[in-house]
Amino acid sequence: MSITVEEKARLITEYATKEGDTGSPEVQVAILSSRIATLTEHFKTHRKDNHSRRGLLMLVAQRRKLLDYLKGKDEARYQSLIARLGLRR
Repeated sequence: MSITVEEKARLITEYATKEGDTGSPEVQVAILSSRIATLTEHFKTHRKDNHSRRGLLMLVAQRRKLLDYLKGKDEARYQSLIARLGLRR
């Protein structure tokens, strides 16, 4: 249910703001979004997996907090990130 090492490395290089960046809000939100998408696919076949559903809700809340932080710090970076990830429609 988690993402692979290769997928995580790809997301880090794609969303990093500078060389060696692994902790910026953009990278963290991208990794969380990938994990959320993976869990969402898992629930299509395992509808009664409530233990993992709790984890999904915690991931969504953590991503929301990071997005709120980024929106407060830099609106342009926030808009760019949600456009790249395709979050708000």
